Amino acid sequence: MTPASHSAARQFAALLARLFARRVVLIAAIVLLLLVAVAVVYPWLSGADPNAMQPSKRLRAPALGALAGTDELGRDVLARIVYGARYSLLIGFMTAVGAVVLGTVLGIMAGFFRRLDGLLMRVVDAMMSFPDILLGIALVSILGASLWNVMLALVIVYTPRVARVVRSSTLVLKELLFVDAARALGVRTPWILVRHILPNLMSPILVQLTFCFAHAILAEAGLSFLGVGVPPDIPTWGTMIAGSVEYADRAFWTIFAPGLAIVVTALALQLLGDGVRDLLDPKLRRAL
Repeated sequence: MTPASHSAARQFAALLARLFARRVVLIAAIVLLLLVAVAVVYPWLSGADPNAMQPSKRLRAPALGALAGTDELGRDVLARIVYGARYSLLIGFMTAVGAVVLGTVLGIMAGFFRRLDGLLMRVVDAMMSFPDILLGIALVSILGASLWNVMLALVIVYTPRVARVVRSSTLVLKELLFVDAARALGVRTPWILVRHILPNLMSPILVQLTFCFAHAILAEAGLSFLGVGVPPDIPTWGTMIAGSVEYADRAFWTIFAPGLAIVVTALALQLLGDGVRDLLDPKLRRAL
């Protein structure tokens, strides 16, 4: 290992140590890691089929054979939650990455180039004038109900919010002295954007990443609950709640278990995002 890489590794370790110095952030990170690990390992170890129907065991309360009970078709709720974590986390992750990438590009272009600002921000304002769930319903209705179409619709829904945050930060950064110095030295605009503007946007970008991740999981659950999201045969947490809501009075565990998974995951992502924001914000770094 070279001295430079060794120094970078030490700095990264120091950042992680400061980030996880707050117990709530550490717990949130552990919860997310455990959730991902269980989603990957549990189905492989148990071999349980989340779609295996056993009508004779329908709506059974949690017990040793089925720790989270069974649903209206006799399917193991715990197995469906674990399998559903793969789809729900995939939707959240892909939506967050897509929205952050597109929103960052649009935000930097709008904030750095005055000629594009008016046009791009009017489009962003028009999209943000619609509530997220209504815009998501309209887009999924146009695109069709499928896993990838839901992700595409949610990317379109959350891109404007990322773009507005990135634009406001870019407007401040482009007026600072280091940008003027780079221009005076003859540095080309694309290099200024990549080398000087983008690294200084990492704090709001990471916060928006966790925001979009958490809200995409909630949005997918809402769309599936309304019947315009992922097809029912895909066991996401949202489709589990949507399929069992009419049995909630007799078998509350059929909606409580996936609902708890959604709440815990979204809360852990938000807490981790807050910790990253506090770590990267110079004004808040001293509090860590």
